[in-house]
Amino acid sequence: MKKVFLAMAIAFSLTTFAQTEEKEKKVTVPAIVKTAFTKDFPGKKVKWGMEDGDFEAEFKINGSDASAVYDKKGHKKAVEMTIKTAELPANVLVYVKTNYPKSKITEAAKITDDKNGVTYEAEIGKDGKSYDVLFDANGKFIKIVEGD
Repeated sequence: MKKVFLAMAIAFSLTTFAQTEEKEKKVTVPAIVKTAFTKDFPGKKVKWGMEDGDFEAEFKINGSDASAVYDKKGHKKAVEMTIKTAELPANVLVYVKTNYPKSKITEAAKITDDKNGVTYEAEIGKDGKSYDVLFDANGKFIKIVEGD
């Protein structure tokens, strides 16, 4: 029995290590993308990752978490800024309270796309999972997606 338990523990450890290693893989960011980020956000310390095939820069603005997504040609597709829940449009707060009464907003963000279109994101916990509830600039519900 001890051998079976030991084998299971080793297999679990190897699986966990492999997943952690994959998440921490270095991303090779093209110079054109780095240059575009530096032009848009001079002097910011950045951590690079990937998002849906694009390059995601994670950094801070005035102490708040932010991220910017660039394509491989250095075109900035969107910027996401963490905001306080109270900064969400009132319609968002009412919608979440009405439609997800047992859920609490755990994080809020304002997303600005490359055409200056604004979307708001309210992250909630529901059934043990995290979900992003998306709204337009006026606070009108767009959709809910499982978070990461």
